[in-house]
Amino acid sequence: MKHPRLIPLLPVVLTIVWLLLNDSFDGLHLLFGMLLGLLVSAAVLPLRPLSAWPRRLHVAVVLIWHVLLDIVHSNFAVGRIILGATRRQPNIEFIRIPLELRDPHGLAMLAIIITGTPGTVWAGHDPVSGALTLHVLDLKDEAAWIRTVKQRYERPLMEIFE
Repeated sequence: MKHPRLIPLLPVVLTIVWLLLNDSFDGLHLLFGMLLGLLVSAAVLPLRPLSAWPRRLHVAVVLIWHVLLDIVHSNFAVGRIILGATRRQPNIEFIRIPLELRDPHGLAMLAIIITGTPGTVWAGHDPVSGALTLHVLDLKDEAAWIRTVKQRYERPLMEIFE
């Protein structure tokens, strides 16, 4: 299996953390921090066989904005359900959403987005069919959920990672 190239950011960050933890910036600590950073970076390289190289960062900015708006909106919706502001019982359901996204980093980001949004949980993913099982606290319109996940989240993630 081909490993990604060692990215110099991790050794630099580890060296800086080493220097800060030791509260010393002398040459010996700097040299040891650099050596430690390189050794740790080389040691963890086999743990990440796939490297992520996101593209189209402007799409990521728009995606982040949409996710933040959705999280705020979902917080209010879930708050109304929990506090009993709505008199009706929530329609708790599982739905299956067919995904075209196959990149593992994109799928991980989608899982974070969905699970980080109140009222929804990533309940499963079938890697063969690509179907996502989504748990929704109060399902009113299944087609709207499918559109939201596919257009608002999956499409930008495909642009970023695939």
